[in-house]
Amino acid sequence: QVQLVESGGGLVQPGGSLRLSCVVSGGVFSRYKMGWYRQAPGKQRDLVATITFGSTTNYADSGKGRFTISRDNAKNTVYLQMNSPKPEDTAVYYCNAENVFSRLQLWGQGTLVTVSS
Repeated sequence: QVQLVESGGGLVQPGGSLRLSCVVSGGVFSRYKMGWYRQAPGKQRDLVATITFGSTTNYADSGKGRFTISRDNAKNTVYLQMNSPKPEDTAVYYCNAENVFSRLQLWGQGTLVTVSS
C-alpha cells in the first residue's frame, strides 16, 4: 500500500552536486521518520542521514558537511542534497521510512549514484 519511489540518481563528477528525491504515497507522511541509506557492491547497507517530521536531522560521519537531508511535508517528499561527492560515495541509495509508532520500516527500490570523472 505504501510506496517509496526514489529518483535523481545518475553520473556526477567529483566536486559536483546531485539531489535525490523520494516520494511517499499511500501513507500518512507525518508518521514516518525518513532516512537515506546506501549500499556499495559487496558491502552492507549503511546509514547516510535521517530526518523526523519536525526536521530534526542525524548524519553519519561519511556525509557530514557535504550532504543535507530535508523534507517537504506538503509534498510527501524527502531529499538528499549531495554536494562535493567523492568516488567513495558511489552506491545505490535507498529511501527508508520508519513508522514512529509501529517501528516497521519501508524501503524504496534504490537509485544508483556513480561519482566518477
